[in-house]
Amino acid sequence: MLIFNNCSLMANFILLTNKLLIMNVKNFFIGGIVGGIVDFLMGWLIWGILLKDTFPKPEGAGPENMLFIFLGCMCFGFMLSYIFAQGEGVSQWMAGIKLAIGIALFMSLANNFFYSMYKDTMDVKLVAIDVVASIVVSAVVGAAIAFTNGKMK
Repeated sequence: MLIFNNCSLMANFILLTNKLLIMNVKNFFIGGIVGGIVDFLMGWLIWGILLKDTFPKPEGAGPENMLFIFLGCMCFGFMLSYIFAQGEGVSQWMAGIKLAIGIALFMSLANNFFYSMYKDTMDVKLVAIDVVASIVVSAVVGAAIAFTNGKMK
């Protein structure tokens, strides 16, 4: 337990603590929608057009279900927006890019490890391409969410 002799210092400490626990809900929802749509469009451009022939389809796989792809993109947009809306919030596009790159690096590595769990080996070249693509897409999504948050301040 912290004991403060100065009441104004205690008030500032409580105010700072409360600000860190409060999220801007409007920024979260609008940023999440913007982030999800940007993620969907960037994913279509990167994986759907530029890297279409790079990643092989699993054997027996049917056509892509665009609804599930869109819902996954919206979840990613809302996840980044949730992180960005915490406390004071991320509202500068460069800060959004930096934070999104860090998140994308570890998420894409984790996903690639999980996707490879039934294989004896991992194609390191494909993993590297996917990680770089994920970082690029996430950086654009992070910039879009942070820019949106900055415009709503």
